[in-house]
Amino acid sequence: MPEWMACRLGDLIGVKHGYAFKGEFFSEDGPGPLLLTPGNFAIGGGFKAGKPKYYLGPTPDEFRLEGGELVVTMTDLSKAGDTLGYPAIIPAGPAYLHNQRIGLVTIKDHSKLDKLFLFYALRTSDYRGHILAGASGSTVRHTSPGRISDYVFSIPGLGEQRAISAVLGALDDKIAVNDRIVRTSLDLADTFYEAYSGNLNFGPETFGAIASVYGGGTPSTAESGYWDGGIAWAIPSDVTALRAPYLFRTGRTITESGLMNCASQLYPAGSIFMTSRATIGAFAIPQIPAAVNQGFIVVVPPRDELRWWLFHEMRSRIDDMLSLANGSTFLELSRKNFKAIPARVGPSDVIRRFDAKVVPLHQRAAKATQESATLVELRKALLPKLMSGEIRVRDAEKVVEDVT
Repeated sequence: MPEWMACRLGDLIGVKHGYAFKGEFFSEDGPGPLLLTPGNFAIGGGFKAGKPKYYLGPTPDEFRLEGGELVVTMTDLSKAGDTLGYPAIIPAGPAYLHNQRIGLVTIKDHSKLDKLFLFYALRTSDYRGHILAGASGSTVRHTSPGRISDYVFSIPGLGEQRAISAVLGALDDKIAVNDRIVRTSLDLADTFYEAYSGNLNFGPETFGAIASVYGGGTPSTAESGYWDGGIAWAIPSDVTALRAPYLFRTGRTITESGLMNCASQLYPAGSIFMTSRATIGAFAIPQIPAAVNQGFIVVVPPRDELRWWLFHEMRSRIDDMLSLANGSTFLELSRKNFKAIPARVGPSDVIRRFDAKVVPLHQRAAKATQESATLVELRKALLPKLMSGEIRVRDAEKVVEDVT
């Protein structure tokens, strides 16, 4: 077993805050460089595209980020600090700007520390606990270069670091391939929907007239007998956290008694779940029967061939839904208002042709999504064991080869 050495992170790296870019130059439209924000960091670490924010003002050259650079979040807007301190590697492609809420990580001696090894070290639960233990703020959570630098961890020699990174990187590469499959499949399905629905006018049909529309509820949390059973029970964060709109599992489950004592039915696989509170218009097609809490509108199509037509029509109507939402604490779209929204419905032969086009695309995307979920769980299991030297690289390689 290679020899591992305990190190203080600040002896190996530097962390630098970015620039305070002026809000008056922010824009949702280009052209211009993109501003890197905490929204570009995935929970658990890694880069995600997120909602683009362009910067149209003057930009200091030293705050332009290059592809391949390692960055960490210094601020997180959620109370839990969901992405606080996590790392990401800037992808090649569009230019990103280094703002003050992001830390740029530089390695002092590349003969001692591999960048990818560090990237994975900053995704461990041990590092995560260190960051959260020293975080400041209640609503907005903050960390600092000093806190990151104080993290103490063990590292092997450079060759072993690179071998560990290669194992974990193989999983991330396969997940990235699956993400491209999902994006391409969904984009094609959207394109087909635009082609088949583009010439349709609104008639008398509404969502409530076309399909059955339901809601959800929460069993009493004071009754332990309602919880941790065999029935999936979704909350909005189960859906907003998805990489793609296919729900295979939920964070919590309820019992038969819990189902009988809440306002939700057990909805069949293939129903359409749409979040209707705070975040309005996040979608999931459950791949298993599931109940939901009160933060959803659930649409059950009358026949299978209408499922994907309704799904795409609903996704195309988010602006209309938002215009009908109300609420003082948070926006909510009522079932009554949703059911009254006019919906475009093509002739039966058009819907059949559309369905034949998109069903294979959604099946392919759902399969890739499920495979990625399995790979993510495997990475979570291997990460602490590899980063601590608990298992050998060659043993981990065999496990990865079996699933990639």
